[in-house]
Amino acid sequence: MSAIRPLPEILINQIAAGEVVERPASVVKELVENALDAGATRVDIDLEEGGVRLIRIRDNGGGIAAEQLPLAVSRHATSKIASLDDLESVATLGFRGEALPSIASVSRFTLASRQPQDEHGAALQIEGGKIGDVAPRAHAPGTTVEVRELFYNVPARRKFLRAERTELGHIEEWLRSLALARPDVELRVSHNGKPSRRYKPGDLYSDARLGETLGEDFARQSLRVDHSAAGLRLHGWIAQPQYSRASADQQYLYVNGRPVRDRSVAHAVKMAYGDVLYHGRQPAYVLFLELDPARVDVNVHPAKHEVRFRDARLIHDFVYRTLKDALAETRAGMEPTGGMPPAAAGALPPPAGGQTGSYLLSRPAGSAGAGNWQARQSPLGLQVAEAPSAYAALYAAPADTGTPLSASNSGPGLPPTAADSGVPPLGYAIAQLHGIYILAENADGLIVVDMHAAHERIGYERLKTAHDGIGLHAQPLLVPITLAVGERDADTAEREAATLSELGFEVTRSGPGSLHVRSIPALLANAEPEGLLRDVLTDLREHGQSRRVASARDELLSTMACHGAVRANRRLTVPEMNALLRDMEATERSGQCNHGRPTWARFSLAEIDRWFLRGR
Repeated sequence: MSAIRPLPEILINQIAAGEVVERPASVVKELVENALDAGATRVDIDLEEGGVRLIRIRDNGGGIAAEQLPLAVSRHATSKIASLDDLESVATLGFRGEALPSIASVSRFTLASRQPQDEHGAALQIEGGKIGDVAPRAHAPGTTVEVRELFYNVPARRKFLRAERTELGHIEEWLRSLALARPDVELRVSHNGKPSRRYKPGDLYSDARLGETLGEDFARQSLRVDHSAAGLRLHGWIAQPQYSRASADQQYLYVNGRPVRDRSVAHAVKMAYGDVLYHGRQPAYVLFLELDPARVDVNVHPAKHEVRFRDARLIHDFVYRTLKDALAETRAGMEPTGGMPPAAAGALPPPAGGQTGSYLLSRPAGSAGAGNWQARQSPLGLQVAEAPSAYAALYAAPADTGTPLSASNSGPGLPPTAADSGVPPLGYAIAQLHGIYILAENADGLIVVDMHAAHERIGYERLKTAHDGIGLHAQPLLVPITLAVGERDADTAEREAATLSELGFEVTRSGPGSLHVRSIPALLANAEPEGLLRDVLTDLREHGQSRRVASARDELLSTMACHGAVRANRRLTVPEMNALLRDMEATERSGQCNHGRPTWARFSLAEIDRWFLRGR
């Protein structure tokens, strides 16, 4: 047997580099985070060949003293923590003291720095982990780190690097994520000697930063959220359901300013969007979760991509309920309150940040005063408001003859009287197109509504509200079901017996890996109770809660609402059409049908003018 011996320091650093330095983007991440921790307000990033040949990071931060340069590239040397208490409440982006020695062990590395009070700077060169001497060097206040020929001495790792364009794409994606989190910092990027991108410093909720990182479409179609409770704060933007993606490429989560990936939070977001997103589509969001640093462990991954919450179930529930309530207000006719104003309307004033316990969203349709609608009206809208008597004559229709919308008729279908000075968001119906679409005129232009999809959502929400008032009844089984499960699932069932009872399941443990099921949810008696219970137990074990029963119930109610909704080619009277529009404005999530498809579309008068080249 070979004798046990300590590894050389260079080999130790190269092993650590395998965990910390995956590709050039990892190097940029570690070095830029160090610059931000040093208080930098401007960071210049120079790259060559996608970062493989050269990565140079310059900052205007606090700098490093000349005598501490060798210590800065020593393993586990850091200025950010000094005790276990510091580690448990760390607030800086870096803290492990592994990045610089790991990077220096697999590259030709130069570290130059100067503190503001020093007369000149100093530099330290390292090649393949071999540290040279500190030498004086002219340098502006701040730090410059130069990484050349990454993995030149580890050819096996270098072979796994991708094409130049691919590696540059990974760096740009990380910088995009950083730009969203730190809009106060100016970022300048050049590639192969040519400027490629510049993020100008600005405010977190400014139009420019959100638009230049994720595009104007996201900025226009996003809802701003800001909610605080239980010592937690969640703020940022969530895209409206109609702005969905084929992949999860626009999902950004930050915990205390640190970009992370967390399965539990991602699951909570997916649950919140479950009732409004089209099949297979992914939501887009930029969310900042803030909590006491002592309640989250960031020391669970060498690259700090993951965190562990001490109250994971509370976090999951908080995120889910916050976003679910926010998305409930995505009613038809509502203006988004993203970082940029809608193209066809005047900009809404940005909501003030930091309002505890409030959802900073657009005002629900119909809840604003008449003056609010009047302020955003186009010249057409003013004409509409000034001629209500003409509308009353237009909508004078025969008496209603057995309307299929009687269950959802929340008021008369006539337009406002002369005493009213505002036009509702969805306006007033003027025609029905091919028995499928309702055409309506509002203050800004034309509204088109899919009447079946809209009526389906209205009926679905009312069925859910009615059933929520009754609760989930349990149906006892004449012969209990014996279910064979894994030991972990049996432990979960025993531990979560009260939760399962609330969901309509009466379950007792009958052995190390078996359960007795004595009752199931009455509404789902014809479903697959065994498979449903297994899925519920999996969710409870992994996320602390489950919406499997609620989702199965909602699917059944959705089918009932679909069958009860008005069908195509059913001719509606104008009062019936207006009743449907008013119900859409008052119904949660009415912007999408039960299957996630949009229920309405808006065409501004300016947009219609462009169709016909008016004004040119």
